[in-house]
Amino acid sequence: MTIVGFIGLGSMGMPMANNLLAKGFAVQGFDVRGDSVAALAARGARPAASAAAAAAGADALVLMVVNAAQAEQALFADGALEALPDGSAVILMATCPPGAVAALAARVEAAGRRFVDAPVSGGVVGAVAGTLSIMAAAPAAVVERLRPVLAAMGDKVFHVGERPGQGATVKTVNQLLCGVHIAVVAEAFALAAKVGVDLDILLEIMSGSAASSWMLKDRGPRMLQADPGITSAVDIFVKDLGIVLEAGRDTKAALPLAAVAHQMFLATSGRGEGAMDDSQVIRSYHALNGTGQAAEPIGNTGQTG
Repeated sequence: MTIVGFIGLGSMGMPMANNLLAKGFAVQGFDVRGDSVAALAARGARPAASAAAAAAGADALVLMVVNAAQAEQALFADGALEALPDGSAVILMATCPPGAVAALAARVEAAGRRFVDAPVSGGVVGAVAGTLSIMAAAPAAVVERLRPVLAAMGDKVFHVGERPGQGATVKTVNQLLCGVHIAVVAEAFALAAKVGVDLDILLEIMSGSAASSWMLKDRGPRMLQADPGITSAVDIFVKDLGIVLEAGRDTKAALPLAAVAHQMFLATSGRGEGAMDDSQVIRSYHALNGTGQAAEPIGNTGQTG
């Protein structure tokens, strides 16, 4: 397998495509932003003028788009699936609702192509370093055939199930835990701020205690900054926790903590702060409690994630 089509050259897709190039794959890249296509071409990829052109002649087509609707658009409306050779594979790596993934897979497989449900975790840092965790769901033989492609983008490739939708479910669980952890760190800090505890000292104590978590150590310091750099935007968790709640509805699983966390991210976005770093969900707690940054005017920074 040598030719990989790649659709979606955003903050994660671009470094993932670069890593495929570095591993010796011929990459045909497409994005609605022409400058992104040109940037990838400068690294040795074949520039594609459309989704269909990215898929033409490819052994595998990677979709690193924003959501299931964009995946559907690229595959069916824009002709990528029709251009993909019979027997080749679609690898969906975006975070999408499990039900939507299963529906896409059924249509792809009915057209004589393979489908791998393979969402990722690790963020932009992991995408750049090639250290993503990849949660692949497809028949074992299909995953093994595509393992070299997956391993070029992530050093932890897990076969989580035989059916498309199972990978999306694992990613959904991951995002549930991440979103709730971020929100509860903000809630804890807001309580301490209410009684005047120094949050820098609190962070140091909690980071070395049984209450510590990866999210506390990563997001906690940025919660104490007025305008931190953006590694993942508030609106990402508005979307992803929405997917969590959709999965809960589909399976009739009660997810009360996820619902509350989603409301806090939604409130932050609703004030015009959706493009800020997701650590800034703490602003919603400050606004509720009259503490910290809520004492100052809060406006849109104009930053994008």
